[in-house]
Amino acid sequence: MAGQQFQYDDSGNTFFYFLTSFVGLIVIPATYYLWPKDQNAEQLRLKSLRRVHGRCLWYRLRLLKSQQSIVPTLKKVALLFGWAVFLFLAYKVSKLDREYQEYNPYEVLNLHAGANIAEIKKQYRVLSLKYHPDKGGDEAMFMRIAKAYSALTNEESRQNWELYGNPDGPRATSFGIALPAWIVDQKNSMVVLLVYGLAFMVILPVVVGTWWYRSIRYSGDQILINTTQLFMHFMYKTPNMNMKRLTMVLTAAFEFDPRSNKEATIRPTDNIEVPQLIRELGNINVKKKEPPFCYPYSLKARVLVLSHLARMDVSEDIEEDQRFVVRKSPALLQEMVNVGCQLTMMANSRGGFHAPRLVSIENCMKLTQMIVQGLQESKSPLLQLPHFEEEHLRYCISKKYKVRSLQDLVSLKESDRRSMLRFLGEEKYDEVMGVLASFPHITMETKLQVLDDEDSNNITAGSIVTVTVTLTRKTMADVFEKEQDLPCPGEDAPSEEAGDASKNKTKVWQNKNKGAKKAAKSKKKKLTKKKGMSQQQQQQQQQQQQKADKQKQANGNVAGNEAAPAAAKEEDEDASDKGSDSDEGEANKDSPSERDEESDKQSDTEVDEMGGDDEEEWEALQQSIQRRERALLETKSKITHPVYSLYFPEEKQEWWWLYIADRKEQTLVSMPYHVCTLKDTEEVELKFPAPSKTGNYQYSVILRSDSFMGLDQIKPLKLEVHEAKQMPDNHPQWDIPETEEEEEDQEDSDGIEESEDEDEDND
Repeated sequence: MAGQQFQYDDSGNTFFYFLTSFVGLIVIPATYYLWPKDQNAEQLRLKSLRRVHGRCLWYRLRLLKSQQSIVPTLKKVALLFGWAVFLFLAYKVSKLDREYQEYNPYEVLNLHAGANIAEIKKQYRVLSLKYHPDKGGDEAMFMRIAKAYSALTNEESRQNWELYGNPDGPRATSFGIALPAWIVDQKNSMVVLLVYGLAFMVILPVVVGTWWYRSIRYSGDQILINTTQLFMHFMYKTPNMNMKRLTMVLTAAFEFDPRSNKEATIRPTDNIEVPQLIRELGNINVKKKEPPFCYPYSLKARVLVLSHLARMDVSEDIEEDQRFVVRKSPALLQEMVNVGCQLTMMANSRGGFHAPRLVSIENCMKLTQMIVQGLQESKSPLLQLPHFEEEHLRYCISKKYKVRSLQDLVSLKESDRRSMLRFLGEEKYDEVMGVLASFPHITMETKLQVLDDEDSNNITAGSIVTVTVTLTRKTMADVFEKEQDLPCPGEDAPSEEAGDASKNKTKVWQNKNKGAKKAAKSKKKKLTKKKGMSQQQQQQQQQQQQKADKQKQANGNVAGNEAAPAAAKEEDEDASDKGSDSDEGEANKDSPSERDEESDKQSDTEVDEMGGDDEEEWEALQQSIQRRERALLETKSKITHPVYSLYFPEEKQEWWWLYIADRKEQTLVSMPYHVCTLKDTEEVELKFPAPSKTGNYQYSVILRSDSFMGLDQIKPLKLEVHEAKQMPDNHPQWDIPETEEEEEDQEDSDGIEESEDEDEDND
């Protein structure tokens, strides 16, 4: 009777299969995720950025790191060693003999399948003479030949071979374990037990525990949970937070505490360096006893941030600590913005406490710009450019030029710009212009509507309003090109008109909302004039028709007077002449059939226009739904454009905040959307509930950069809220006339009588 046998791998063949698959499962994914990027490609990218970003701190640190770092080389060596082991094991497996082979007596006798008995006997005699032990042959081979001959000639052996694959009948089922036999050897039992205990009782619990402890301490954005709670406490406690208080709250984050973060350090030299920086900075609330602002780690982080904003030189001992604090700050400020949004939503839904003021959330955004650019709030945005110092600003803010922002600098003529920046040499001037040309220039278009409603342009109280904002990113270089391509004012128009146009011409970089509004108003006026003229013509036609009827009556009453018909004819002719100026056919509408035909045509054209509008709205709705589905399915890269920042220690990508606010009430209307994928164009939908009271509301669509100062945009948004439509109690489609109900009842009764008659007939 066949049984089961379990055996370890004595030869080690199956163990090699196990090792090969195990090493392959580690090496292949590790190569995909851990193989260092092509250094040549990175060097080429840095080389292409050198002209603009060559003076940036992060660029110089990146070059230094790429030259000194040995980590990519070690990664490559480790991965190549893993691949060498994997290929060796694969080669070893390919050379192993198969332990189990399907028994085939024809192969043993070197015959083709289906050979007859005569060929089998003849081949058996030939091989017996060759391998018989008495003839000096191989005994084992002779036994195999005899067994194969028996399997093909003996009826019982042939049946066993066809049924069980073996001439001797069924055998015990063997299960091999892909571990070598020395593992279960009694001599090695202590060593094997020690390895198992170390792997499964020490290493595995430590790894899992470390991962779990880290995961419960950090949020999804890799911010400590304790830091988020700290931000929530102080933003709830101080709804109106100024910049000084905000800096204190930021630097109190637990990321800067060595007890919570191993990357943060407290050095013995801090007792000398930090007080010296405090004396240079002045009043920074050192004596404040409120925890955690009075803790040493918080005070040190605050001093390092303020010295970074003041662009002060620090010693090499704490320079690395300053870079660490500055590098962590943008992510922490983004977390503060998120906390402010959460508190605002909680205040709007529950009530009972005051939400953070709009100025608090906007200060978080402004502080992010300041830290990335290394500038204080009161400083000029022109200091973001290279070679600009405080003493150079007097040339810009003079009465002749009045340049106080980047946009003012862009709007200047080339000759005036070169004259104003005469303190720069030719090379420095070209570098400044190259950096300024790389700065972003964003155009923002808004569309206000109520989705999933019959009238999407009618905003009712309590409805969900959707503001679709289309952002188009260009560079200041495009603005320069536009200014160069502008035509001269006196080419196509007279001199007086050209002078007026030059006076009213807006700058290229400015938002062109005013011109668009004027054009829209002029269009509206033209439309109203056209409508008024058409109404006047209709009134004139009605008056002429009434006069003609009166003249006919007068002609019928006074038949013998000849002067009256002549006067009536003259008045008729004058009236017909006046009426036929615009359209002769309208003056002669005497027959009602013609009027009916024209009214039918007009109604048909109106229906066609309404149908066309409905189709366009339907297509637009379908396109918006498809865009949303694609946006949900595809993941866009957050690598947009590198930011020009002279003092930020890490490469920063260009991101933006987009939100709607009520600046009069200092509240958020829609939650800020962090736009992290704006390369060329991006479409963002901002949703918020309309006010519960009817009236006109003035909101603002605000776009803020998290990297540049002076490039924020504010666009007004007018909202006219109407009363919500009341649900009809009785819809017309359910109003069934009484006659129809009686007819239906009669039909039902007739059907019942017919069915009863049929039943009687069947019976």
